[in-house]
Parts: sequence; structure tokens; C-alpha cells
Amino acid sequence: MKTTKLNIPNRKGLKLQAYLELPANQKPIYYAIFAHCFSCNSTLSAVKNISRALTNHGFGVLRFDFTGLGKSEGEFAESHFSANVSDLLDVNDYLTSHYSTPSLLVGHSLGGAAAIVAASQLETIKAVATIGAPATVNHVTHLFSHAIEEVSEKGEVEVNIGGRPFKINEEFVSDFSKTDLPLITKELRKPILVMHAPFDSIVGIENAQKLYHNAHHPKSFVSLDDADHLLSKPKDSIYAGNIIGTWAQRYFEPKENTMISSDGEQLVAHLNLLEDNFTTSIQTKKHSFMADEPINVGGDDFGPSPYDFLSAGLAACTVMTLKMYAERKQWDLQEVFVYITYSKKHSDDLTIAVDKPARFDHLQKKLKCVGNLDDKQKQRLKEIASKCPVHRTLQSEVLIDTELV
Repeated sequence: MKTTKLNIPNRKGLKLQAYLELPANQKPIYYAIFAHCFSCNSTLSAVKNISRALTNHGFGVLRFDFTGLGKSEGEFAESHFSANVSDLLDVNDYLTSHYSTPSLLVGHSLGGAAAIVAASQLETIKAVATIGAPATVNHVTHLFSHAIEEVSEKGEVEVNIGGRPFKINEEFVSDFSKTDLPLITKELRKPILVMHAPFDSIVGIENAQKLYHNAHHPKSFVSLDDADHLLSKPKDSIYAGNIIGTWAQRYFEPKENTMISSDGEQLVAHLNLLEDNFTTSIQTKKHSFMADEPINVGGDDFGPSPYDFLSAGLAACTVMTLKMYAERKQWDLQEVFVYITYSKKHSDDLTIAVDKPARFDHLQKKLKCVGNLDDKQKQRLKEIASKCPVHRTLQSEVLIDTELV
């Protein structure tokens, strides 16, 4: 997965800090925008976990800070609900212009309400998912209801929301009553997923019931069980992200990954030098992989290195060989761990005798066998580990025939 930091200008000229999360192969099938909860920001662990879970389902996800929150420019008083919706529309335009048109909006808490309203204004949005969202926009005013009277008298006051001080003004307060969210939800006519925890103490479960009731089919509800409102447990936010990713596939036209033809060979590797650095696509008849180089040698680290794959082949073949041998002998081998380290070593540093001093490619193989095994059995498994097909191939003279096609 790759994360790119962005600064997106909104219609007021303020820069909104954003992060674009891409799948490991950097080639999203679809794009989504995440709208965070009231007074939160895009670096909340739940926001990151949900976004990154969605990348595993082929989405590129843009998470950003609303005006006056996180590291976005502006004041919190400018971050009223209408401004949140405007920010979402501006982020959608930016993503459309610089990457690709988003098709999914995901919103947490009040961000869920903003996602519904924004989706009603964007024809290109195909589906909406909300998490712990209120059924009405003015639901959040209870967080500063004690100061509403003072705002009308003084024009601007400082309030404490979630343990942090914020300044609010009359426009900020009055804006929350301008949007008829129930009506907009009824008229949305787009697939919507409502996710909510039954014991949410910030936004009660009755809000999910009202949202679901107001929405038209296709609509879905998923309980978040004992999660809290902020999804502070990683397992809850990761679960939410995976559910959204799976649910969304129902409403998106399937896009098959372009398969690279192996032209009758067992495997093909492809590197597009115009688009990629070292990131290489590898394709067998039924499986695909991604290879890359580490960042410290100029790569992007989107996959194992070529020597990682070499070590992986040796390790995989070793454990499979030991499994077959132990089963044939009816030994109690329950688990096998094979640890491989590749390096370049001089013969003086090796315990293996060689004819003359030289530098060698060296593979260190360590075994851990779990089970009811005696020392004699373990020693025999060590001997068998050196007889696996890949081990023997690496120790034999290998002929590589290269030709141009």
C-alpha cells in the first residue's frame, strides 16, 4: 500500500490536508472518499484502518481533514455542516481532475451525514456507506447546546468538545438546522450501507433505524456489535472497512485485472518503465504476484525483492517436503518453520569447506519443528530438508537459456 500526502484547495482557497491510500499495485479499480467524524481528523486510527482495509478491496481511498480541523487551513467556526459538504464536493473535483472520478463515499458520524448530502449532489457517486451517523444534522448541537444562548449574545464563544477547545459563532450554530437530512436520504435513491453499534453512547442506535427507514432499497444494515462510537479498537475499524469493501462490490461493475499472457511459458514478469519504478507484475497461469526493490535501494517496496522470492521458493519447498516425509513416516510433526537469510559471504566466514578462497552466494536455512519428536527424528528431518527439490536445484549447475522474442 502506498500513501501520498496532498494539499487540496477548496472553493474558499483554503488548503485541505489529505492522504491518498493506494492498493499495493498502485492501480485502484475504484476510488473512494472518506469523511471523518465531527471535530475529528483524517489521522484518527479508525479512519486510517478503514481506508487501508478498503485498499485491499481494490479501492484508492482519499481521507482528508475538513476546514479548520487536523492540519487543514481555516478556523473551526468555518467547519459548519454546509462547509463540510462543500469540502467533500471540492475534494471530489480534485480527485476527478488529478486521478479518477470517485464512486464511493464513506462517512463516519457527522461525516456520514455529509456523505449522504454530497452523494445526492454527485451523479458519479454510485454508493454511500455510513458509520455511526446521525439521522438529523442538528443532532450534534447537543455537544455545545449549553453555549448556544451565549453565542447569540456575544457572537463568538469558546466551547469544549471532546476535551478540546473550539471557537464557534452564530453562523456555525444556525447552519446545522438548514439541512433536511431525512428528506435528502429519502430522495437519494442510491445503494446505502448503514453501520452502527447498538450501544453507541454518542449517536444512539435509533439514528441507524431512522436512516434505514428513510432510505430506499437497495439498503443494508450491519451491526458493529460492541464497538464504541470512535471505533477505537482496531478490530472494529478493520472489520468495518472489510465489510464496506465487500458490500460495495455488489453495486459496481466488475473490472477484471488485465492478465499478462505467459505465451505458453510457466511464468511471465512485466515491468512498465513508463509508469513504474521497479514494481514488477508476475503472472503464472492462475496466480499473480508483485515484486519490487526496497526503498533504500531506490524501489517503492510494494512487494518482495527478487531474492526474497528466491528465499521464499526454498522455504516453501522445504516445509512441503518435510510435511510429506513426516506423514509417510507417521511422525507427530505438527508445524514447521523455515527461516531463510540470503547474503554474500567469503569462504573464510563459512563453516563449509571449499577448495579455494572465494566469495559465495550464501543461504542460511534454520528449521523449527513442532511436535512430539525425539532428537533422532529431528536430525533426520534436518537431513531431509537438504533434499527438497528447490534446495537441490540451487546446489546443482543450472543452465539458463535466454533468447529474444
